[in-house]
Amino acid sequence: MFKPLILFIGLRYTRAKRRTHFISFITLTSVLGVAIGVTALITVLSVMNGFEAELHARILGMTSHASITGLDGELENWSALEGILKDSPHIVGWAPYIEGQAMLNSDRRVSGVMLRGVLPEYEPKVSEVAQHLKEGELSQLQAGGFGIVLGGDLANYLGVVPGDKLTVITPQLTATPAGILPRLRRFTVTGVFQVGMYEYDRNLALINLEDAAKLFRMGTAVSGLRLKLDDVFYAPLIARDIGPKLNQRYQITDWTQADSNFFQAVQMEKRVMFIILLMIVGVAAFNIVSALVMVVTDKRADIAILRTQGMTPANVMGIFMILGTVIGLAGIVLGGIGGVLLALNVETIVPKIEALFGVHFLPADVYYISKLPSKLVWTDVYQITGLAFLLSLLATVYPAWQASQIKPAEELRYE
Repeated sequence: MFKPLILFIGLRYTRAKRRTHFISFITLTSVLGVAIGVTALITVLSVMNGFEAELHARILGMTSHASITGLDGELENWSALEGILKDSPHIVGWAPYIEGQAMLNSDRRVSGVMLRGVLPEYEPKVSEVAQHLKEGELSQLQAGGFGIVLGGDLANYLGVVPGDKLTVITPQLTATPAGILPRLRRFTVTGVFQVGMYEYDRNLALINLEDAAKLFRMGTAVSGLRLKLDDVFYAPLIARDIGPKLNQRYQITDWTQADSNFFQAVQMEKRVMFIILLMIVGVAAFNIVSALVMVVTDKRADIAILRTQGMTPANVMGIFMILGTVIGLAGIVLGGIGGVLLALNVETIVPKIEALFGVHFLPADVYYISKLPSKLVWTDVYQITGLAFLLSLLATVYPAWQASQIKPAEELRYE
């Protein structure tokens, strides 16, 4: 069907004559439509891949991959579990924690926070907070020193800097001669961290584990053990492997149970966006139909002459399928190159646009991530270009079939 002569004629029809400028314009718009659709699809999916990767890194960088807790919400003698954890090749770090809600009063403002008690020497094994400290060090959280490390946005809201004092107010009540009062304690700000995720930068504060135990009246117990695994995506399997080694007084949960709905929503949004943008590529690809129909109408006499010289309907159909495929391929190549270049440079381009127009597309107080990340996945590029090519090929079938049905005698009767 696709002989050299057919290929030559199909490629020849891609070049315009003077009297067919309008057809050439329609063809050009078809190429540009496919190119823009492919570019948009590659860029948007790369940005969504970037968002997903950033969310994974930031959320799992601040929360545990898995955690061990007691059935009653308290974990006694946590150090006894270290022997079990050391025997697991998949666990690369663990750290005890005490967590509870509290209010911070800076004498200027009051804010509710999630207060987490940590051991400075253990915490870097399970979280990245130490890597994101703007001021101070985790080692300054000494037992009995009542120091506190705040998220950057929280510190800005309260108007405090390292060295300032804060009053921590917990829900636990204390009976005094004046009545029932909440527990109060003065803390000194020793550090500020900024992980780039508003949920943590605005709502999380860290104190020493022993100070948290006194504040929340935990005694020698902790809220649980946070675990860091060598592969976060195998967390459910690893958690099931560790589970039988623990007795019935403990329970183990992993991040997929705590954040599964959130990440499933991200995945669903990505799939829906892919389908919507693929429909745009489909609309652009089917513009090829109108371009080919106009070419067929313009070339009816040429087709009739070719038929009289022995060309079969299948050969004629092949000519116009080649023509449509060339149009689609031109758009796919342009769109693929444009999409890859844009996806690789979107993190540079967007800040320049924001600076030029004085806008901010992703305010930190609204979105989890305040910058536009991008992660190009070549598998997505191959899938997008492959589907675009398939749609372009399908768009050529009807006009090519229509051309193959032309009757030479009827077309040449009045020539």
